[in-house]
Amino acid sequence: MSCKPGELCYEGVKRRRALAALGLMALIFVALSAVSFLDSRGQAVPSAVDYAGVDAVAGKRVIQAYNCMGCHTIVGNGAYFGPDLTKLYAAVGPAWLEAFLPSAGAWPASGAVKLKLQDKAIAGEAGVDTIEAYMEKYPAAAERIDRRGGTATHMPNLPFSRSDVQELVAFLKYTSEMNTEGWPPVPKVDGLTFREATPMPVAARQAALAPTEEAGQATATPKSATAHGAELVEENGCTACHAPTKENLVGPGWDGLYGSTVKLADGSSVVADDAYLTEKILKPEARVVEGYEAGVMPSFAEILDADQIADIVAYIRSLGGN
Repeated sequence: MSCKPGELCYEGVKRRRALAALGLMALIFVALSAVSFLDSRGQAVPSAVDYAGVDAVAGKRVIQAYNCMGCHTIVGNGAYFGPDLTKLYAAVGPAWLEAFLPSAGAWPASGAVKLKLQDKAIAGEAGVDTIEAYMEKYPAAAERIDRRGGTATHMPNLPFSRSDVQELVAFLKYTSEMNTEGWPPVPKVDGLTFREATPMPVAARQAALAPTEEAGQATATPKSATAHGAELVEENGCTACHAPTKENLVGPGWDGLYGSTVKLADGSSVVADDAYLTEKILKPEARVVEGYEAGVMPSFAEILDADQIADIVAYIRSLGGN
């Protein structure tokens, strides 16, 4: 564009200003590009975070393989059908995650988390070795157990292997250590009265769980072995993997199991009687059932005593069979 004769011309000035602005933006771009190659400046990096000897990079691959972000959000990316996972590890701790992920179709009960704390590696990661201390350190886990323990979730039981679970926990540990500058935001529940919006501090939880006796109330009638067994399978998270029907979840369904012939992975067969069911509770690796993976079911030898195991077997027997 040229200037008319006799008029002041600012075309050269404008061109120089435009070139100067373009040069400044180019310098900023080059500087930011150079900074991106520097160290993390104290930020957590996945290769530096590990859990059970597994680094978080492997967990990221599991997240991608199962398309977890199709339902969940991590650091603002993903979908909003499921809960945000960014700070989940810091909120619920490793034992709750270890109890939940292998059988995600049901929320874990306190017994399932207690069982995971028997593993010294998990207890070491959690920094506590008793269920009471765990609940106090991770109140979000206590809240989930109190409100939802033993009930069904909207998440399917995915075929996670033991290594998949450890890698996922490693990745969630990494995201909890990230400086996300306030993400995820804390929901505002002021004025809301429904149960899920009610704060659940540990003191309130302990008060709610404290046994109460009404004045003059007669001694409760002792429960039958079957009824007690039904309570035990809920408390210890058994129903997260085993259905009281014929439906196969993570493990086989219990309806009609008692007295039936069970095919084992080594090609042999065994009758599901009292001795077999007791052995499966105490030593699940002793005889693996055909079609099921070894190492999924933990041993309850340190959790249940002989009378409790007998009551659980009585409950399974009551569900039908020979």
